[in-house]
Amino acid sequence: MSSEGVEPTKPREACGVFGVYTPGGPAAYLSYLGLYALQHRGQESAGIAVSDGTHITVVKDMGLVARAFDDRVLAGLEGHLAIGHTRYSTTGSSSWRASQPFYRGVEGTEFALGHNGNLTNTAELASDAGMLDGVMTSDSDLVAELIAQRIAAEPRVSRAHPREAVTNALVDVVQRLRGGFTFVVADRDRLIGIRDPHGIWPLCLGRLSDDDGGGGWVLASESPALDTVGATFEREVRPGEMVLIDAAGCRSTFPFAKDGAASEASGVDPRLCIFEFVYFSRPDTMLAGQNVHAARQRMGAHLALNAPVAADMVMPVPESGIPAAQGYARRSGIAYGDGLVKNRYIGRTFIAPNQLVRSLGVRTKLNAIRPNITGQRLVVVDDSIVRGTTTRSIVEMLRAAGAAEVHMRISSPPYRWPCFYGMDTGTSDELLAANRDLAAIESFLGVDSLAYLTLSQLIDATGVPGGGFCHACLTGEYPVEIGGQARAEVFGHHSDEPDRSMIATGSVHTGAAAL
Repeated sequence: MSSEGVEPTKPREACGVFGVYTPGGPAAYLSYLGLYALQHRGQESAGIAVSDGTHITVVKDMGLVARAFDDRVLAGLEGHLAIGHTRYSTTGSSSWRASQPFYRGVEGTEFALGHNGNLTNTAELASDAGMLDGVMTSDSDLVAELIAQRIAAEPRVSRAHPREAVTNALVDVVQRLRGGFTFVVADRDRLIGIRDPHGIWPLCLGRLSDDDGGGGWVLASESPALDTVGATFEREVRPGEMVLIDAAGCRSTFPFAKDGAASEASGVDPRLCIFEFVYFSRPDTMLAGQNVHAARQRMGAHLALNAPVAADMVMPVPESGIPAAQGYARRSGIAYGDGLVKNRYIGRTFIAPNQLVRSLGVRTKLNAIRPNITGQRLVVVDDSIVRGTTTRSIVEMLRAAGAAEVHMRISSPPYRWPCFYGMDTGTSDELLAANRDLAAIESFLGVDSLAYLTLSQLIDATGVPGGGFCHACLTGEYPVEIGGQARAEVFGHHSDEPDRSMIATGSVHTGAAAL
């Protein structure tokens, strides 16, 4: 469960981050637009920190970007650089105090920080920093405090050279962090972006045209945020890279490099979260040089080859299943159609006290298009299944609308292990596939057949098979060591972790309807 008790129906990621440096430009307004483009990455709270070169001003509030900001608020945020944040909590509480960016003012300098991801050594770091339970709102709050403490430890440097103090503190602190993280940081006259040495969560760099009011640079979790503010995509921030942007331009350092080496390849091990391709990123995002929408269509095509079935219509679970369903239909030759309509005005699922109310909650978000379903043999395509309760409700809805057969196809392997790096899916005993084989999952969902994509097919579909991915949630192979306390909390009450022998090969299991 997430911190507020909401039952996630999909893997949920931590946050979206944005930063802009634009001399003479409307930094706050650009941040607002950038956060709009990243709203899908977090809907709990939104915040912007703006610097005018003398002071940093932070405004943040609970809810969506449009709720947190309006023209009146944005007009008061004057400055040439800003960072922004949209939050979905994976650690800490869902509250204003836990919203971001976090601000610290210490020893003559100040900074604001936005964080996407999750740390695995939070307890150890909090103990070292003297932050007791109830004081720290999140691991992001902890990082801000660690940086502030490091700055305060050298007051002479901080007062005489505030920029150097912030840089030194960042380099020192990030080397102590374990887990998955990207940061955007603003001091009074610089924008800084940092990506962990595994590059688990994305961060890209864009450039604003000089013709549009002074030029400048942009950092964002995803490339569509660059498009939204009129910036040109330059490149992705490399795993282990720290980008520093100021009046002198954009330059890079590599704080995780071994033995002081300046090479970007030193001390890094790329492991981009593979669910960025499966679900998290917008379909128009460019990721690792590939278009996400095209990659998802290739996933569907692989499914059609891997798990064919005699059917009348291929339909997606909207909206995340649409590209894969298109790919499945194209490769299989089965007609593509819509069987469900999504209420676009419904946001996150509300807290439901029992299964009946949860099932009704699904109907507030999705409803069957009965004429397209009655008497039809359906191939229903979705990107993933976490707990399975929503998928089962969808199957029941389709049966009630008169579907003759329901064949579920999932464009990723079974989600069997919890994530420690920034996805919120609950404990292992809450994951449908953690200790069930394919037949048991099929029975729980009430489908005629079920098939998943294999890991090798998924990686091939991304278009970057040699790129290096984190797929711990699918295989149990964690690239960053997990502390005992965190592991015990996320693996729930069971003494044993999910059985590795149950990793599905992706082959289809046949039920009442033979293939």
